[in-house]
Amino acid sequence: MFYCILSYNLEAELEAWSREKAAAAMAKVEVVKSGLARQGRLGPVGRLMATTTAMTVRAGRGGEPLVLDGPLAQTKEQLVGFYIVDCNSLDDAIEVARGLVGNTGGLEVRPLVHFYPGIGLQ
Repeated sequence: MFYCILSYNLEAELEAWSREKAAAAMAKVEVVKSGLARQGRLGPVGRLMATTTAMTVRAGRGGEPLVLDGPLAQTKEQLVGFYIVDCNSLDDAIEVARGLVGNTGGLEVRPLVHFYPGIGLQ
């Protein structure tokens, strides 16, 4: 089963990291990613740009789409990236997240259901 590991952090804190601290954090993450890739268990990984680049599309009054500046949710920590990982169980996915967690922020682990147009969820 695939799991999505969502990475949340304070953008201002990430932006304030020194090059050395950022490099050390990425080196730790790279060890986990490389191991998962060698096992054929790593799917797409993405780092999101700052929430200041986000746009939100919502249903407006009367059902017409309304486009707004900024992220969908205003939260203390921002969604900053994601990992898609093939795991045997939730416990396995949590172990992967334990290896990815850094000095700050947190990771949310969720099962990922495949959606196929014309077929539905699998």
